[in-house]
Amino acid sequence: MKTITAKMLVDRPVTEAVLDEAIQRGQLRHKGGLRATSVTFVEPCLAVNFIDGSGVLLPVQHYPEFDDFDVEDFADLKVGFSGTALCHEGKDLQVSIAGMISASKPLMEMAASVIASRNGRQSSAAKAEAARANGRKGGRPRKTDITL
Repeated sequence: MKTITAKMLVDRPVTEAVLDEAIQRGQLRHKGGLRATSVTFVEPCLAVNFIDGSGVLLPVQHYPEFDDFDVEDFADLKVGFSGTALCHEGKDLQVSIAGMISASKPLMEMAASVIASRNGRQSSAAKAEAARANGRKGGRPRKTDITL
């Protein structure tokens, strides 16, 4: 997985405007995206449950971050960063859940398939115009039965 180092931020005085901006960013982040509610270790996987009741099993052997973990260490793993990361205070570990999911090729292929299917069902002005133009040309050609 990719390691991201924290950027040094210049200290800004906390004003009402800065505070309001931070609250708005937090509300937007809280509304959208991935929000896990719990994590449990079901050997050999981590079971991550999300706010909508869905969940995912992630095999720990695929993630080098957990190579030095014992079974007892998995019990201390918690969900943090507003439901977007798995954290272990004793090992100073914070791992993005989205990053773990994106590291799984089968999960990403399934997600791409679901997104392509959903996007294919969406209608747009361009699709509607193309369908009308095709209809004016006689529509989709009929399949011919070939008998031997």
